[in-house]
Amino acid sequence: MMEILARNWGWVLLRGIVALLFGVFTLFNPAIALMTLILLFGTYALLDGVFMIVWAIANRRERPRWLALLVGGLLGIVIGIQTLVTPNITAVALLAIIATWSIIVGIAELVAAIKMRKMLTGEWMLMLASLASVAFGAFLFARPGLGALAVVLWIGAYAIFSGILLVVFALRLRGWGRSPASVAPRAQRGGVPA
Repeated sequence: MMEILARNWGWVLLRGIVALLFGVFTLFNPAIALMTLILLFGTYALLDGVFMIVWAIANRRERPRWLALLVGGLLGIVIGIQTLVTPNITAVALLAIIATWSIIVGIAELVAAIKMRKMLTGEWMLMLASLASVAFGAFLFARPGLGALAVVLWIGAYAIFSGILLVVFALRLRGWGRSPASVAPRAQRGGVPA
C-alpha cells in the first residue's frame, strides 16, 4: 500500500499547491468582491474534489478505505458546481457552503489518515490538515455574521496552512517512495504498533 501512496505523491502535492496558490491570492487581494470570492471558492472546491477522486480511484484496489476520499471528492465537486452555478448567493449562504465543505473534506481526510497510521510515520501532517479543515468549518458555523473581508482573510490563511501541510506530506511520501526501508510498517521498524 505504501508503494502506491508513494507513487501517487504528485496528486497530494498538486492539491497542496492549488491550496497555497488560492490562499496567497486571497490574502494578497482581501478587498476582492464577494462574487470573485464565490467564483474562486467554487473553482477551488471543484478542483480539490477532482484531485481527491483521482487519488482515491488510483488507489482503490490497494486501499480498502478509498471510499472516504471518493465521497469527500464527490461532495467537493457538488459543492464547487453548486457554488459556480448560483454565484448570487448571500455571504451567509457562502459561509454555510464553505463550512460544510470544509468539515466533510476534513472528516474524509481524517478517516484516511487514521487508516494510514498503521502503515507509516508522519501521517500526523494529514491528520493535522484534516483537523484544521474541520475546525475551520466549525468556526465558520459558529461565526456566520463575520464580514466578507474577515472571511476572505480566514479562508486565505486556512488554505495556506492546509496547502503547506499537504505539500510537506507529499514530499514525505516522495521520500518514502525512494527508500524501501522507510515504507515498512511501524511495527517492523520497532515503532509503536497501533
